[in-house]
Amino acid sequence: MKFTDRFVLNLKPQTDRYEMWDGSGLGVRVSVKGRKSWVMVYRFQGKPRYSTLGVYPEMSVAQAHEAHRKALAELAQGIDPGAKVVQERKEERHAPTVAALVAEYLERWAKPRKRTWRKDELLLKNHVIPAWGTRKARDITRRDIIALLDTVLERGPIAANHTLAVIRKMFNFAVDRAILEVSPCVRVKAPGPLNQRERVLSDEEIKALWNGLDTAAMAPGTRLALKLQLATAQRKGEVIQIRWPDIDWSAALWTIPGGVAKNGKLHTVPLSPLAIDLLKQAKTLAADSTWAFPSPRNGGAAPLGDTAPDHALKTALPAMGLADVVPHDLRRTAASHMTALGIPRLVVSKILNHVERGVTAVYDRHSYDPEKREALEKWARKLRSLLAADNVIRLRA
Repeated sequence: MKFTDRFVLNLKPQTDRYEMWDGSGLGVRVSVKGRKSWVMVYRFQGKPRYSTLGVYPEMSVAQAHEAHRKALAELAQGIDPGAKVVQERKEERHAPTVAALVAEYLERWAKPRKRTWRKDELLLKNHVIPAWGTRKARDITRRDIIALLDTVLERGPIAANHTLAVIRKMFNFAVDRAILEVSPCVRVKAPGPLNQRERVLSDEEIKALWNGLDTAAMAPGTRLALKLQLATAQRKGEVIQIRWPDIDWSAALWTIPGGVAKNGKLHTVPLSPLAIDLLKQAKTLAADSTWAFPSPRNGGAAPLGDTAPDHALKTALPAMGLADVVPHDLRRTAASHMTALGIPRLVVSKILNHVERGVTAVYDRHSYDPEKREALEKWARKLRSLLAADNVIRLRA
């Protein structure tokens, strides 16, 4: 008997389940409710076996013959096709969903390693889980990634690029953990233009910013945090997470723990007299809080929120006569002015805590703290000279 679509389609249910066979070991089983399944009989290691290949019409007649042919080829290689199908179905049932992958990524990778893991969590819960949460992680394709990014791109290129970065990190984590064999993000390009900011404040803009912060409508701690970022050239997130145990007053040294530093490496920042002055003001404002810049919303139990300096600065810029300045520009400004003062780029790189590559970086274990201190004090003197007016230095917030 040769199976055709018409023949299989016209098979009707009976009072008992029954099967029809084509003579090659391929059959179709019809349940009492009319469900039609492709089955095969064979012998493995001398024992009769019975296996279900698929369901009609999801698996067509041609597809059933192809599945049967592949099963016979596996049998010829000493593989039990039925056992293989059972194992594949078991793996399918236990394969993690995207929602499960998100949870594992956050717990095992993002939280222990990323200071900004809550941003990853918010992005994944807002964009990824609604779209793919119930789907198997291994079923997500490159086309799925592109389609999701297209929807996020409507909000802006930065949001879309950030979404891709987080998704790529999550799927790379899945590959590293042997959850997936390959990441679906391979060869997916950033959906938005990669425009690197180059904003560096001029001398006059630095003066306008610093003096403008004195009267800006923002929390006093936020003013000081922004000034300290400019004075030390450190990242905003590292500044707002200063704890008083991180400050060695006698040595005038700030130690950024590896868990706070963006690159995960402990970093020491020599403190100029200007930076010490700013921290002393912060100490007075912080009262009993362990944080140098506590959030005003929770009684000092947590540091300033990650976006608080951004929002405060954006609101204050018009009154300062400035535009298009974000906190990270203060770090770039400090670094650029230091190199303009003749400070070697290697020393500036050490101040910025950039990761070095190559053999020299492996063997060079010099701390560069003396060079960093000299550079930061030279930069502080430049700031003081800019802020001097009629021999009165305006330093206090």
